[in-house]
Amino acid sequence: MTVPKPGSKYAALYENLRRRGESTVELSLAEIEAITGEPLPDSARRQAAFWSNRRGGLQSAAWLAAGFKVTGFDRRRRRVRFERPQARPPLRPSGSPPHWDGAAVRALREHLDLNQEELAEVLGVRQQTISEWETGVYAPSRGRSKHLDLVAERSGFGYKTNSPVKST
Repeated sequence: MTVPKPGSKYAALYENLRRRGESTVELSLAEIEAITGEPLPDSARRQAAFWSNRRGGLQSAAWLAAGFKVTGFDRRRRRVRFERPQARPPLRPSGSPPHWDGAAVRALREHLDLNQEELAEVLGVRQQTISEWETGVYAPSRGRSKHLDLVAERSGFGYKTNSPVKST
């Protein structure tokens, strides 16, 4: 994740969020302007898209690099809610091997800091397939689940199942 350069418009927002211990931070647009020392553009007041979590935006780089995502924008109240992503969800067992559900696939993708298209390239599937897995339309096949297990293991993605560990 790209950290805003010192002195850039949103560097102070990055620093402010990075230092916070809370998992949820709600700020008014006026508070954000006080933090940055500059007025926000008109689009920040009118368009929820300004508060998108897409990588590549100058403003989104500030909260994403600080470990937050925008989870709400109240245009009427002029407030933005930033939240730290929850701990990775555990995989739910389906039989004996772990089952990759939509939340687990998305958590792995976010752990890898990839978008759906990039994860699809890693796994050799279409972007639409990743979307369908994440939304629960389909579940990964046994073969794709093994591939997901391998990618998770190699990336240090600490997933776990709810099934008991057998000792021998």
